[in-house]
Amino acid sequence: MKKALYILAELSDRDFEWLISAGQQRTIAPGHALIQEGGSIDALYLIISGSFAVCVAALDNKEVAQLAPGELVGEMSFVDDRPPSATVQAIEESIVWCIPRLILGTKLSQDVAFSAHFHRALAILLSDRLRSTVNRMGGSTEQDGSIDDIRPNPKVMEGLEIAKVRLEWLFKRLRS
Repeated sequence: MKKALYILAELSDRDFEWLISAGQQRTIAPGHALIQEGGSIDALYLIISGSFAVCVAALDNKEVAQLAPGELVGEMSFVDDRPPSATVQAIEESIVWCIPRLILGTKLSQDVAFSAHFHRALAILLSDRLRSTVNRMGGSTEQDGSIDDIRPNPKVMEGLEIAKVRLEWLFKRLRS
């Protein structure tokens, strides 16, 4: 499952429309770092097309993951206001939807309902990621640990169909 679905499942139609109007499309050239480990990050990104490698300096810049369309990038630094813990670099020409940190932060401080929806979605996303990591480290056969195999809480599943429709609509709109 793509991380963006967690966000889109929790947002209202009004919230979703705001995210569309507040963001902007950005093309990232192959080899260019979208996010640099230890650097500053000024936005939250949604991958629309292309792919990215996630590399960690402490592991001799070893690639630890690849990200594909529908993935959310920069959410950890957004939540804890700390520098990124990995470098995210374009493998091929890629397109991201960029929501500037300052604009998103302002919206979160001024719109209580949006803030509640957004933060709940991030909490669910990060909780499921941690559960997946624990399962993977513990050798569980329930899941293979990939983001596509995460089985969210049944209460979250209800909003995922709407989220899938929203994500597909966004992809089509931005690709045309």
